[in-house]
Amino acid sequence: MGNVDYMYPSANVESSRRVAIPPPQPFITTLKNSLKETFFPDDPLRQFKNQPASRKLVLGIQYVFPIFEWAPRYTLDFLKSDLISGITIASLAIPQGISYAKLANLPPILGLYSSFIPPLVYAMMGSSRDLAVGTVAVASLLTASMLGAEVNATENPTLYLHLAFTATFFAGVFQALLGLLRLGFIVDFLSHATIVGFMAGAATVVCLQQLKGILGLEHFTKGTDIVSVMRSVFSQTHEWRWESGVLGCCFLFFLLITRYFSQKKPKFFWISAMAPLTSVILGSVLVYLTHAEKHGVQVIGELKKGLNPMSFGDLLFVSPYLSTAFKTGVITAIIALAEGIAVGRSFSMFKNYHIDGNKEMIAFGMMNIAGSCTSCYLTTGPFSRSAVNYNSGCKTAVSNIVMAIAVMFTLLFLTPLFHYTPLVVLSAIIIAAMLGLIKYEEAIHLWKVDKFDFVVCMSAYIGVVFGSVEIGLVLAVALSIMRVLLFVARPKTFMLGNVPDSLAYRSMEQYTNASNIPGILILEIDAPIYFANSNYLRERIARWIDEEEDRVKAAGESSLQYVILNMAAVGNIDTSGISMLDEVKKIIDRRGLKLVLANPGSEVMKKMHKSELIEKIGREWIHLTVGEAVGACNFMLHTTKSDLVKEKSGTWDKV
Repeated sequence: MGNVDYMYPSANVESSRRVAIPPPQPFITTLKNSLKETFFPDDPLRQFKNQPASRKLVLGIQYVFPIFEWAPRYTLDFLKSDLISGITIASLAIPQGISYAKLANLPPILGLYSSFIPPLVYAMMGSSRDLAVGTVAVASLLTASMLGAEVNATENPTLYLHLAFTATFFAGVFQALLGLLRLGFIVDFLSHATIVGFMAGAATVVCLQQLKGILGLEHFTKGTDIVSVMRSVFSQTHEWRWESGVLGCCFLFFLLITRYFSQKKPKFFWISAMAPLTSVILGSVLVYLTHAEKHGVQVIGELKKGLNPMSFGDLLFVSPYLSTAFKTGVITAIIALAEGIAVGRSFSMFKNYHIDGNKEMIAFGMMNIAGSCTSCYLTTGPFSRSAVNYNSGCKTAVSNIVMAIAVMFTLLFLTPLFHYTPLVVLSAIIIAAMLGLIKYEEAIHLWKVDKFDFVVCMSAYIGVVFGSVEIGLVLAVALSIMRVLLFVARPKTFMLGNVPDSLAYRSMEQYTNASNIPGILILEIDAPIYFANSNYLRERIARWIDEEEDRVKAAGESSLQYVILNMAAVGNIDTSGISMLDEVKKIIDRRGLKLVLANPGSEVMKKMHKSELIEKIGREWIHLTVGEAVGACNFMLHTTKSDLVKEKSGTWDKV
């Protein structure tokens, strides 16, 4: 075996290489370090160290408003690129904004308002160069679903509108607080699998909702589940408008063809980006020339001309529906953060720059607070718009400013032109955008890599499609949290063996050629030891010992003498974990075996020292590495055998 040539350390070497107990630190210092590691892993204040007061002030302003950091380096070449990008995303933002506002059961003009003020705020406070700010379909659907359950947007439009502003305000406050308190890790509970399933489910629901516009139906179910939608659609077959259906299918086909062409020829990305606005123009002209509005094709109607009116006075802080607005704001805030930060980080990796997640949360929060006071509803960084911004060569957040100026120009002068825009075109625009969110190839990848992640993904999808958006979200998050708890409560333990011709000890499940060490059982605990898993680990270690003794007995090998626990992956331990180790030692002692620890970390050594567990185990049985622990055990085994041989030979000499 690979351990036969091991050089056993001398007593002096062994004492000099003992596992160190970290020096004691004041409680305040320990607490400060723990809080820093928890809330400031990126050390955002590092840039302020050893700086004069004036420089700290400048750095502070640049930290809160990143525009003051990159604006002095702005060049004419950057402006040319950002102008092209801004105009391109404006052509997408205008029809999408109107469409998503209709999806949220809000006046269409709010979609344009929401593409004016929030992008300006983000351009000053955001850290992403590629994120294009605007409304998104999923948040719009959530707003309609959650607020619509309490207030009918048709019967009481003013109350519904004010609740939407209030929910946006709460969303902004919640997002900003998460960033200020460095609590961004809360959003991490929305795993990648959860987001994939939830977004696909929401996209499916949004597409189904658009059947109302495609088929020209005036009455439609308030439910978002597929059963309610299908029942509503097929119970009104006599009200289907063939004119609306044909028009919708034609524009949907046009949008899908342009997107497919742009994907195949990335240089022509602008064709796909301009397609929605082109559809709106063509649809409006067609309706105007044919008077299709008199033949069942519904149109937007009059859009209010002018810039965003102030809406701070419309916020409802004293209302029987306040809890509904708060709940809607918090849930939509989390979804918006998850999507916006994920999109921003994706594009930042392509351009090799860093995005501060907490700063992004503050920027999102402030732009939604400002938006709620200026007749906007929830905004974030949608993937489709940001992808167009990236592909069109944007250099900085000035592209958002250009987009906002283009929308402002539209609000001031061009809104009457949207009077004849058919709703069926807006439905086609939404369906075309949502089909890109149904990423079936991601689900297949999850199935190949991790079956549990696939289950989480499909649970979110099925929950949204067959239940509601809220049910799907809760179900997916609950499964994700359950998985985290399972990782903590049921950590991996595995047996280590010696890799041939080396002193390395690795999992025998992974390295099938690794060999057992006669008389020694080596186990590795692959997680911190807490109250949640201490009982499980005690029972699992006892079972490993039983199985090893049965194996040794069946194979006729040397009896088990030592149990080595590799503690390298045990980053921390609590009092329940210390008690568990004490109980494990007693169990092993009763079996006539010896417990040996290898490579315990500083926190583990500190707590074992304070609990006097080190003295119970014995300092000589705590080693730096598994190799040294095996060497010491082998040394004791060989010494014991030599003593037995000498005793036997002495007995025969006397005879």
